[in-house]
Parts: sequence; structure tokens; C-alpha cells
Amino acid sequence: MAEPETLRSADGALQARLEAVAGPVRIAGREATAYGYNGGVPGPTLRLRPGDRLQIRLVNRLDAPTNLHVHGLHVSPEGNGDNIFVTVDPGESFDYDYRLPEDHPPGVFWYHPHHHGTVADQLFGGLYGAIVVEDPEELPVARERVLVVSDTSLDAAGRLRQPSTMERMMGREGELILVNGQVRPVLTARPGERERWRVVNACTSRYVRLRLDGQQLDLLGIDSGRYAEPRRVEEIVLATGNRADLLVTTAAGTSTLQALGVDRGGMGGMMGGSVSGDVGPLATLEVTGDEAAPAAPVPPSPRSRDLRGTEVTERRRLTFDMGMGGGMGGGMGPGGMTFTIDGREFDPDRIDQTVSVGTVEEWTITNTSPMDHPMHLHVWPMQIVAEGGRPVDDVRWQDVVNIPAGGEATVRVAFDDFSGRTVYHCHILDHEDNGMMGVIAAG
Repeated sequence: MAEPETLRSADGALQARLEAVAGPVRIAGREATAYGYNGGVPGPTLRLRPGDRLQIRLVNRLDAPTNLHVHGLHVSPEGNGDNIFVTVDPGESFDYDYRLPEDHPPGVFWYHPHHHGTVADQLFGGLYGAIVVEDPEELPVARERVLVVSDTSLDAAGRLRQPSTMERMMGREGELILVNGQVRPVLTARPGERERWRVVNACTSRYVRLRLDGQQLDLLGIDSGRYAEPRRVEEIVLATGNRADLLVTTAAGTSTLQALGVDRGGMGGMMGGSVSGDVGPLATLEVTGDEAAPAAPVPPSPRSRDLRGTEVTERRRLTFDMGMGGGMGGGMGPGGMTFTIDGREFDPDRIDQTVSVGTVEEWTITNTSPMDHPMHLHVWPMQIVAEGGRPVDDVRWQDVVNIPAGGEATVRVAFDDFSGRTVYHCHILDHEDNGMMGVIAAG
């Protein structure tokens, strides 16, 4: 298994150049006419430390506008920060400048385009890459791997296949399932080694349920959240945009990393059809050779902040919905459908939620549609405090929270710092592009 080029910060800074290009790139072992950052799929992995300054010059070599979103990073949304209202036209460039707080949580994050209306097409075409924020002290592991899971569809000539109207309504799922741009790569290790796998679900719409039978899996956390101690798991479900920080302790033999089906609903009575996303083998792990020396114990993580006992200054309810026309905002998506939050389609000139810096709010997100919607809030992570009206009994921080079809989830958000405008949206990116997004302003 190949991994993308790694760019590391030094002396508190990382300067990088990302060229979004359309042309020949290598996908699934063959030349394809698709997109890539710096000619690769995925783009380079950016490795940072809390407190670092990250400067990226984004150069647009595409035939359509683009921009950049650093998904999950807790950085300013204003100016040259994580500002998704920036437009970088073809042939132009933009200099992004991010400053990570000194207490930024470690973990795996990622970057991808976020120019409204083109996000799904550009991500599906190959524009994405991983970001790693390192721990204050390295964990005792034999090696780290970055596994970026994505999907796409190519025709016989290696060109991107455009999704149908129905695929856009449901959220497209590609015919090729990739790990670091490869199909079923092979990983090798010795028995008894502990590895750290940083897994990114960079699919446009697909959920993945990961299993690695025959090996010991311990989950450090999802997204920017970190458990106090690793949790033994048999499988992990990642909605699109979610990431997993995983320890794998190897046992002799050959194991298959499986991506099993996740039923994320369908069109219900509106048009029929359903989506389950069964995938199959993603990669093979071959463990041979002499037994490695036992790894040192994993130190406990610092206790995560818990907002359940914190005073809440505002409670809000948000409703995600799909329908056949009739949405406020004047637009209509594929097949005459509307994709709305609180009955309104996205309008970049309208502020949907106004919050005060220094406050804690509680949001209950309801999904009245027959499909799951993974809700992503930029800049500020969310603590999940209830699911389906039932309290959550542990501390869980995520920046993508799945809202099941016909269900709800309640989160708390600490708007401690950073003023400015950004967005929250469904991370099924066809739904986002067709209006399922709102604007939040902090001040």
C-alpha cells in the first residue's frame, strides 16, 4: 500500500502549495482523466502540531471555481482562514493562513474543496487529502498508516462518469472503492506489532462499516474526540466525513479489511429505492515473520471536556428535510426535489443562526426525511449529549454527527473563540450542493 507524500511542519510552521489540477492522474492502478492535488490522489498528508501556523497557497488549474476547507480543524473562519465563502477562479490562486490554538486536539482531519455547487463533483473527482495533528507525546507504536477511503466511477476510457439524477438525489456512491487511490492494496506487518491507523472517510456520500477480523482493534476516538482509554471494538461505522484513530495489534495470518454495508435509508414513498452501500474487501493485511517484542502500554489521554454540567445560554432546534418542490429559496435540486434545513435552501447572503462568542448552546437536530443525514458544523466541534431523545452516558466529541432517518440527535457546542461566518450542512455532498446548508455567524 502506497501512502501520499507527507509534508511536516518545522519550527512551528508549515508552508505548502496545493495545485488543484484536472488531467492524467493515477487511480486504481491505471491512468485516469480526473482531478488531484499536486497530481496525486489523495493529495499530500499535512502533519502539524498544536500551535502551528499553516500557510497554503491554493492554485486552481481546474476549469471551474474552487476553494479549500480544512475539515475539523478548530481555526478562524474569517479572512484567509477556513473561509468557505472565498472563490478561487480558474487560473487564479489564494493564500490561506491558519493558526492552530496551542490546545488544539490531536487527531486526524482532512481537506477538500467547498465551493458551493461543485463540492461533490470535485471531491468525487479526486480532490482530498489528510491532515494529522500530532500528540504532545508519541504513542508507542511500530508504525503509523494513513488510510484515506474514497470512491469514484470511471468509464472504460478512464474518464470520470457523471452521476445520474437519481444518484444525485440519494447521494452518489462510486463503483471503485479506494484506499489511498488504490484498489485492495496489501499491507504487511510482523506478529505482535501495534500499528496506528488514521482512517478518513473521504467518500462523497458513502458510509462505511469497517471490520478487520483476526486482528485486535482498539479505538482511540472518532473525529477530534479522544477517549480516556482505548476501546476494544470489532467494527467501526464512519459516516462520510468521519475519521477514526485506531490501534491495530497484529496476529499472524492474512486478514481482510472489509467495508460492509450501512443502510442509510432511501427515497421512501417519494420515489422508491434504497441505499445500503455494500462494498466488500478494501485492503489485505499480511502478518508474517518473527514475533515482535510486546509494545509498551498506551498512556491514558487527558480527560475530555464535558459540557453536560455547563450552563446553556440558548437551545435551538434544526430540521433537515427533503421534499418534492416547495422549499423556501427558489431553487430545486435533481428530480425536482428540495434539500432544506428549517424549510430553507442555502443562501450565502442570509444568516440562519447568530451565536455569541463565549457561550454554550444546545442544538437538537431532527431529520424528517427517509434518509440519514450526517450533520457537519465547521470550526466548532460538537459534544453528542442525546440520541433519539435518550441521554448519552459517555463523552463523545465529533464534527460530523449522523442524524438517522426519522430520528434526532442533541449536541452541545462551546463557542469559546473565533468570530465570523461559516456553515453547517449535510455531508452527503450532493445534498449540500443542492441546498442542505445554513450559515452561522459568531460575534
